This record gives sequence, C-alpha cells and structure tokens, in this order.
Amino acid sequence: MLSNRTYRPWMGYLVALLAGALTTLTFAPFEWWWAGPFAVALVFYGLHDLTPGQAALRGWSYGVGLFGAGTSWIYVSIHDYGYTGVPLAVFLTALFVVTLALFYGVVFGVYRRFTSARWSVITFAGVWVLGEALRTWAFSGFPWLLLGSAHVESPLAPWAPIGGVYLLSLIVALSGTLLVALLKRRLWALVPLVAMWCLPLVLPSQWTSPQGDPKEVALLQGDLPQLSKWSPEGQRQAANTYTELTRDQDDGTDLIVWPETALPMFASQARPILERVQATLPADTALLTGIVQRDDQGDYYNAVIGMGDSQGSYRKEHLVPFGEYLPLEGLLRGVIAFFDLPMSSFAAGASDQAPIQAADMRLGVAICYEIIYADLVAQRARSADVLLTVSNDTWFGNSIGPLQHLQMAQLRALENGRYVMRATSNGVTAIIDAQGHITQRAPRFETASIRSEVQPMQGLTPFTRTGSWPTWLLAALLLIPGLRWRRHSLEQR
Repeated sequence: MLSNRTYRPWMGYLVALLAGALTTLTFAPFEWWWAGPFAVALVFYGLHDLTPGQAALRGWSYGVGLFGAGTSWIYVSIHDYGYTGVPLAVFLTALFVVTLALFYGVVFGVYRRFTSARWSVITFAGVWVLGEALRTWAFSGFPWLLLGSAHVESPLAPWAPIGGVYLLSLIVALSGTLLVALLKRRLWALVPLVAMWCLPLVLPSQWTSPQGDPKEVALLQGDLPQLSKWSPEGQRQAANTYTELTRDQDDGTDLIVWPETALPMFASQARPILERVQATLPADTALLTGIVQRDDQGDYYNAVIGMGDSQGSYRKEHLVPFGEYLPLEGLLRGVIAFFDLPMSSFAAGASDQAPIQAADMRLGVAICYEIIYADLVAQRARSADVLLTVSNDTWFGNSIGPLQHLQMAQLRALENGRYVMRATSNGVTAIIDAQGHITQRAPRFETASIRSEVQPMQGLTPFTRTGSWPTWLLAALLLIPGLRWRRHSLEQR
C-alpha cells in the first residue's frame, strides 16, 4: 500500500492530472461511470498531508486534466469555425482550460486551509459539490462535466429525480472518500457506501404519470455547412432542405420541429417561407423552429417561434459568453476574428417566459447551452408537460462535445420526469423518454428526420419542486463538523 509519507506532492499533482482525465471517461461517449469514485479517491488521498498551496495546486492539476480532456472540443469551435489559426487556437484553448481549472484550485486550497483531517470523508464531498455550484453560477457559469452528469445509466440514476445532478455528484464524491477510508482499513465505510449504491433499488422508478394521449412528433436535422450557412446560397439551401424534409412527413404528425437557427435569417425574412411550408401541412399540425428575432429597438434574440397549431414563442435567457455576447466588448471586438462571429451580440430573454403551446402540449424550451443548467430546466418543467431543446451542435464538429451535450439532456429528462425532444443541426437529434432513455436518434452528420411518439407527463419530481438548493444546503452542512474542529484545533495551539 502507498503510504502518506511516500505519496509526495509532485506525485499527487501527476495523479490528480490523470484523475481529471479519468473523470472525462465517465461521461459520454465512454460512459465509464463506475470510474468516478476512483477519480475522486485519487485526488482525495493524502490531501490533508499537504499545505493549502499544495492542495490548491493538486486541485488545479485535476481541473487541467478534466477540462483538457473533456472540453477539447473548444479547439474545434475556435479553429474550425472561429476563423482562428492553429497557434492562437491552441493558446486560447489552453487559456480556457487553465482558467477553468482554477475553480478546483481555489476550492481545494480553501478547503485545506479551513478544515482538518477529522470528518474529511464527509467534508471533502461537501466542498466538492459547493465547488460545482460555484462553477455553475460564477461569471455566467459553466456546469459542463459535473461529476453527477455521468450517471444517467448507472445504478445511481434513481437519485436524480430526488436531488438532481448535484445529489449525484455528492454521492459519487462521498463514494470516493469512503473508498479511501476502506483503503485505510476503516471497515465502517462499507456500510454507507453499500447503502448509497443499493438504496436506488427500492426508490420509485417514476415520479410522474402520463397525461392525455401521446403525440406524433418529427424532429428534422438539416446537416448544413456552418461556414457558408449565413451566405445567400446557404440561406437558400437551408430553406430548401427544411422545406423538403417537412413535406416528407406523414399527415398524422402533430408537431414538426426544426433546430436552432434552422433558417439563417431574421424571423421577419423567414416568415414567408414558414407560411408557405405551413400551408402544405394539415391545419392541426404545429411547426416550431429556432430563429433569430429582431425587435423594434434593434435587439437580437436567439428564439423559437411557432406556426400552425401553436401559441407563444421563447427567447433564450442564458446566453453563451463569446458565442452569443461578448464580455468586455469594447476591448475585444475586432481584436480576434473569433470575437466577431455572426450573431454574437444577442440580448437575453426574460426569465419568466410562459411555455409554448403546441399540438395540445405545453413545451418548456431550452435553447442549446441552456439544457445543461439543471435548475433553469426544472423551472421550465414546473409549468410544462414536455421539454424541448433545439441546438446547433455544428460548432462542436466531429468531437465528443455533442455526445456530452446529449447526455446532459438525458439527465434533465430523468430529473424532471419529462420527455425531452432534442432537435439539432447535425446531431445528435433525439427523443428521450421520462426516464432519460433515448427512444429515437438520428445519425450524426446526415440530413435526416426522426419520427416518434412523445407522451406528455403530469406531476412533479422532488427535484422539479425544489431545485438544487436542498443538496447545496446538505453539502454546506457536511462542512460544519470539519470547520468546527479546525477552529477548536487553532484554539488549542
């Protein structure tokens, strides 16, 4: 067994780097969910033998491994679609990775400074979740690769409707610290470890119930080239592609969905096209599409609008920094081509938008990046019986990004007990049932459509009712014994 004395700080940094990369393998497309606790155990082992500075460096090393491997698709977005040369794209990607890794560095350093080894099995799990919560909201947030997101198909999945992704993260982190306790021959750790992983066997498998009849829906995927999409020829190609795909749908289809910015033009320009398409459909068929709206004040919105049997629209509330709006715009606009992408000056929609009514369904909408925010989606699910997300994952290219994105959409379905319809530009277009399972999916990088039944659901899961705050509160309470012991220790010195 490796003792604390031989576990030198530099070894810990290297192991933490590898643990971060190992955590990436727990997510799609690899789905080694079982490796999550082992990754946590690797960074937790011997942590209290380090100074706060050394602990911070270990946490930062873990973050570099996690984001370096898990968000490698950032390079694709910057280089392939952001008109940025290789050296600068590599630099910007590295800057993104090392900056995000600071979240783990700060959390580990502060944790080591203000807690002692006693109760560390629970205090470390608590601080891990609080660190994820901080990353979710600080500087507009980046809740990508949260530890619990890997467990849509794992034995822990039944915990998701109870406490959401952060409860899953807490259980995985606690499992990792308990493994270290077992390694130190503390056999009592086996009891809570087995309980957390076996209790889901007796938890309810479904917290919501069907409401009304299933609806026939069709999700369309145009697979149009991103780099020429906004040119006049690209606009004509988009209009022709989605018009033809729509005409190929059966008359019995209740709802047809086009993806985010399916027509690369303003809604006012697209209106005649959409009206012509709608005229070819039965009167009781609804058509929804992602589109760019411009209001009377000249503000732009990333939106979803409807035709036919639909009412209402949705404007994206949570925008992507640098993709949909530019922080420090006065300084950065024009400096690098990546900061001058088309449609990178969107305004944010309101936070209290009503669901879209379409085909006798109330649709809670999340555009692209919004689907990764568990509490935002839960807010939409409270007044909706089906969830809809449209996305343009072309920006990810042929990377693991779209598959990670899909996995997070699956978790939103599981957390809220709602079907999720996911229409994307080139993949992965899919229909996800109320337990997070994919029932239909289109192949990536093909012009395609999928057609399936979607069942509206009624009732609320515990997570939908409360959101994440109970888990965040629990995580904070887990810190208290360690903090109190630390103060007591300082008084004795």
